[in-house]
Amino acid sequence: MNTEFTDLNLHPQLVQAVTALGYTTPTQIQADVIPLLMAGQDVIGQAQTGTGKTAAFALPILQNLNPEASGVQSLILAPTRELALQVSQAFEEYGRYRDVKVLAVYGGQAYDRQIRQLRRGVDIVVGTPGRLIDLMERKVLDLSNVRTVVLDEADEMLSMGFIEDIETLLKATPESRQTALFSATLPPAIRSLAGNYMHDPKSVTVQRKQLTVAAIEQRYYLVNEADKLAALTRLFEMEEITSALIFVRTRISAGELSNELTARGFLAEGLHGDLSQDAREQVLNRFRQNQIKVLVATDVAARGLDIDDISHVFNYDLPLDPEIYVHRIGRTGRAGKSGLAISLLTPGEQWRMRKIEGYIKQPVVRIPLPTVEEIKLRRETELLSQMEIWLRRGRYQRERELVANLVEAGFDPSEIAAAALKVARAEEKQRPIPQVSEVKEVRETRNHRNSNRDSNRRDSSQRDSQHHEPRRTVDHSEAGRSKQSGTIRKPGNTSHEAGMVRLLLDAGKAQGIRPNDIVGSLAYQANIPGNTIGAIHIQEQHTLVDVPEQFVAQVLAKASDYRIRQYQIKMERA
Repeated sequence: MNTEFTDLNLHPQLVQAVTALGYTTPTQIQADVIPLLMAGQDVIGQAQTGTGKTAAFALPILQNLNPEASGVQSLILAPTRELALQVSQAFEEYGRYRDVKVLAVYGGQAYDRQIRQLRRGVDIVVGTPGRLIDLMERKVLDLSNVRTVVLDEADEMLSMGFIEDIETLLKATPESRQTALFSATLPPAIRSLAGNYMHDPKSVTVQRKQLTVAAIEQRYYLVNEADKLAALTRLFEMEEITSALIFVRTRISAGELSNELTARGFLAEGLHGDLSQDAREQVLNRFRQNQIKVLVATDVAARGLDIDDISHVFNYDLPLDPEIYVHRIGRTGRAGKSGLAISLLTPGEQWRMRKIEGYIKQPVVRIPLPTVEEIKLRRETELLSQMEIWLRRGRYQRERELVANLVEAGFDPSEIAAAALKVARAEEKQRPIPQVSEVKEVRETRNHRNSNRDSNRRDSSQRDSQHHEPRRTVDHSEAGRSKQSGTIRKPGNTSHEAGMVRLLLDAGKAQGIRPNDIVGSLAYQANIPGNTIGAIHIQEQHTLVDVPEQFVAQVLAKASDYRIRQYQIKMERA
């Protein structure tokens, strides 16, 4: 007999909220976890995105909120701002009929608004570790009354270097708190964390249902991060696109990319969480009526999107989870029609594609980007095809009269035809073919190869067991000591590792900078794999960090965006 939400002893207002959202039957993890959390039990949930884990912890937290209590009652830690926003929105949706105050806090957002809301009073805080600690250090986030802590996607937080921040936050909460930990995998460092900070946790494991994607043609293109837009516009030149759905990581990217595509002659609109329901429906209607061919969307905004005629799905930003990949590309190839899924990968993301291939049990074909010559040939072929269509139709009487006038004026008919084609091609000058830079592939590490053999192991299992990447060396002193001679050697401005470039950050020990601060900030802001970052030398007033050569431009392109704790960090080549 299937369990329903009405069987879980939830408050009627919570049942009303989930019913209004269209849910009646809980997923397996919801049915297993909700009773445990409602009873005050600590829980370790091994589950991936797409299994319904957010509701599994959100509903019990909302159920157990004390309306008479003051201060923050529940704290949810998330690895990224996107997940923090997604979880906070879920809390607001599930708690819509209850008087609950939810706040999402994350880097890149102004402090003032977050501080004002915390001072006015918040029941539930959802945030990324770095910003949460910043607010604690500013004495505006008090965790002394927290009753429940949730670590969401704990393995991702670990891989981004947040383990020390997580421990700092847990130590700031009462020992009597209830703790729930959710993770796709349970490497040694996660198990150690659970052993140190959880009280007799109950384990719940949920296997994902694999979706079929055999009917969808899948391919990927390897490009540098800075060339993604150029690569996408090249593909738009070559593909027979009737309607396309492009997935990006953030709502800001959705707006920016749709504007860039429209400026290049490909009508596109963004679909993201900032749109009102009316605006969302207007965008979708224009898409359904073929007034626009391209939608640029985040995963959150694409929820509930039910359109059968999407010819292409593009992963502009590759998702972290293979199931999200499957869910995305399943939006094409519907109703017996063919579909094409295209992913743009940076060199450091190839291991993610191997994880996806292992999950879907089929290869995804890598194809080189179209060349300038191929695009020019395609344009000419299309022009000639259109000419042939009109020549067969013969419906150009007025144009024939204009040609006759030109012939009478002494022009050769073939010259007239050539000039007409020149005029017809004038708009091509408004669409220059963008250049793309050469891609230098990242050498696959043993850990990455292992992750493809065993989908239950992280690509960085060795790093997880040691809390840091095995190839990273950290020097907290003013000088590094030579192991061979015992002499003191100051780190220079160039890396001693082949293929690495040394960068200089204008903050160090004096500002309390730690290795995981560096890794987390660079990996997140520049969107590079944390485990590719090399040696880190933390000096008194500055820090030297080694970054793979192929990521240097990508890292420096975000130079004005880096914040570590309350400090705005400047970065340049050493």
